[in-house]
Amino acid sequence: MRDRLKQAVGNVVSGEAFWDREKDMELLIEKIDGGANILLVAQRRIGKTSVLAELQERLGDRYICLFVDLQAARSGPEAIADLSVVIHKHKSLCEKIREVFGNIWEKLTESVETINAGEIGVTLRAGLTEGNWRGKGDQIFNILANCEKPVVLMFDELPIMVNFMLKDEDFKITPERRKQTDEFLSWLRKTTIEHRKNVRTIVSGSIGLEPILRQARLSATVNHLEAFELRAWDEDTAKGCIRALARGNDVTLEEGAAEEMVKMLGCCSPQHVTMLFSHIYGACKRRGDMSCSVEYVAEVFEKQMLGVRGHAELTHYEERLEMVLGKEMFTMALDMLTEAAVVGCLTQEAIKGFQKEYASDAGDTVEAQKEMLWVLQHDGYLEESAEGYKFVSGLLQKWWKNRHGGNFVSVLERGK
Repeated sequence: MRDRLKQAVGNVVSGEAFWDREKDMELLIEKIDGGANILLVAQRRIGKTSVLAELQERLGDRYICLFVDLQAARSGPEAIADLSVVIHKHKSLCEKIREVFGNIWEKLTESVETINAGEIGVTLRAGLTEGNWRGKGDQIFNILANCEKPVVLMFDELPIMVNFMLKDEDFKITPERRKQTDEFLSWLRKTTIEHRKNVRTIVSGSIGLEPILRQARLSATVNHLEAFELRAWDEDTAKGCIRALARGNDVTLEEGAAEEMVKMLGCCSPQHVTMLFSHIYGACKRRGDMSCSVEYVAEVFEKQMLGVRGHAELTHYEERLEMVLGKEMFTMALDMLTEAAVVGCLTQEAIKGFQKEYASDAGDTVEAQKEMLWVLQHDGYLEESAEGYKFVSGLLQKWWKNRHGGNFVSVLERGK
């Protein structure tokens, strides 16, 4: 393992900035070589997109790797348009993809002299409809299946796209939206299986795909995907990364400083480890002293990670949770998470207390809670212990307590 590590620019890292995950990468590549279609499963901020970027670097000589960001897509036609834009960037494929769109492409080239990716995307989205996207998609997959190298399709943020397809502005599933989502995912499943010899698919996202599909009873549409779990770093890996970053960026860590960083975070997601180091590095630079003690780690953690700068990063957890659960379930989930953050544990007694409090608002509260707790565990907010449910991440627990715990009263103390 490398002795020094420079800070990366941005959240997605690969190459020299990519730390550890060697066993994960070996297993993933082994599965891809074996023809598997993969669903990356992990809690948030574990580095799924970075793993995809690193895969592109390692597989680039043997595969055509296509990274397709579907975060902005809201329908089958838009997903096919986004895929087409990515394919068009590859010289060996651009002419073939133009043939698929025939008249649409001719109109685009007639109207502008220089074409950029944004213009291509807008034009293709306008030309794809509910009536023709499947046919165009079939043609595109046939092109990929006949490439000189096998293809790895990396669909990032497919879960975000599916969530928006399924749910209206109040995050409620409607029959029409469910029908359209089923049609798209069933088509993608059928096409992926049909071309499995030459096209592999990897799906990832910042929210879990399984909880969303479970809500809509559409889990069977992704049963061709093999789940691959990415876990947080263990403490030794995290400390190794921190020390390598310190050596690579001229920070002197005093005895126990790396251990204190790991202790403060509680769960060593790669992004939070590097985020905390970045705050410490910046604070050291500003004060003109590049040494870092245990006490300084605690100070920076409280002021920076739990302060305004950290708020923008951690609010993501709250926003994504509302997207998955919907407004009604989110209200109870927020209350239950705050109980866990302030009290330190969400006990069975507290869970029963919430059942009584929300009985009139949530219909079958017991079933709603079961589903909610499954989502909170699946997406890495809580984990079950002998006492009840506790936060996985010490960072997230402290931030949640600061944000929501000010005037909070435990559910077991309300009404007394």
